[in-house]
Amino acid sequence: MVRYIKYLLIFVPVALAAELLHAPEWVLLVTACLGIVPLAELVGEGTEVLAGRLGARWGGLLNATFGNAAELIITISAINAGLLELVRASITGSILGNILFVLGLSMFLGGWRHGLQRFNRATAGVNATMMVLAVIALYVPSLFGHAIESFSHASVEYLSLGVAGLMILIYALNLIYAFRRQPGEKDAGPLDQAAEAAEKAEPHHWSLRRAGAVLFGATIAIVVMSEILVGAVEPVVAEFGLSEFFLGIILIPIIGNAAEHLVGVQMALKNHMDLSLEIAVGSGLQIALFVAPVLVFIAPLFGRELTLVFNSFELIALLACSIVAALVSLDGESNWLEGAQLLILYVILALAFFYLPTAAGG
Repeated sequence: MVRYIKYLLIFVPVALAAELLHAPEWVLLVTACLGIVPLAELVGEGTEVLAGRLGARWGGLLNATFGNAAELIITISAINAGLLELVRASITGSILGNILFVLGLSMFLGGWRHGLQRFNRATAGVNATMMVLAVIALYVPSLFGHAIESFSHASVEYLSLGVAGLMILIYALNLIYAFRRQPGEKDAGPLDQAAEAAEKAEPHHWSLRRAGAVLFGATIAIVVMSEILVGAVEPVVAEFGLSEFFLGIILIPIIGNAAEHLVGVQMALKNHMDLSLEIAVGSGLQIALFVAPVLVFIAPLFGRELTLVFNSFELIALLACSIVAALVSLDGESNWLEGAQLLILYVILALAFFYLPTAAGG
């Protein structure tokens, strides 16, 4: 299923030609989005080859670090363009998409094929706890920021920077814990899960030089496609009456993580529910604990101010998402009905965000 994504590479030159020929903005948006999907897949493949040469733990770290590279590049381009609402919405949308859409689709398709599927409850419980802590950390600047804003706007930025730094510290401690784990311990750490996912993926016959060249070239191409995509956002928003908020919640997370999402679904179809759960929840955790805080520190480099102050609708959705992650991990089992429930909840939230007025979303 993933290998067919490469056929979408045709949209990379199409997007470039559309940009040079000054095609309608919606054409630029669609072609750039479709072009980013296979490029993200190539980044993943190049990373897997390099990870295989580094050993299980270091390879797992490399896989975990580059897991959301495409979305990180897109959001940096959005920061440079001043689309901060789009950036914050994409953070929320990535977490919701991983926990509700990807995990739901994996459980539904895997459960439909194999019936009751089981996974390591201890590992799932650790990830669920981390997710709840991550959401609480995102809540703090949002809840306290509104009260602090009336006294000092600068204090809100300092609060966001402080919380972002501590979230990165939690993420680093989680990686250190994974490195210090003994191989015989029952609950597999995130690095072991990432390494195991790479082992179960289709084997690659690329040389180290070719993998590095593909990784470098695909990353540069994603940067170019991201610039085209972000440049088309505001005209498309104005023409079709959509909001940056909705595009960030739904479109950007799906495009940036499409290849990784398909891998998670594939693992569930192969009855590797442990890995499917780790891909979904682990990717959401990485967005919350690493990507979002890093963006807070990157924004000032472009003369922008990105705070971790989310609106009440995003906070409610994130709270529901963290509760779902905790409930799913309780019994160590999943079935197609649970997957359908998660998917329906995601569609309900997507509909609500679609009809949410721009002013309320911002």
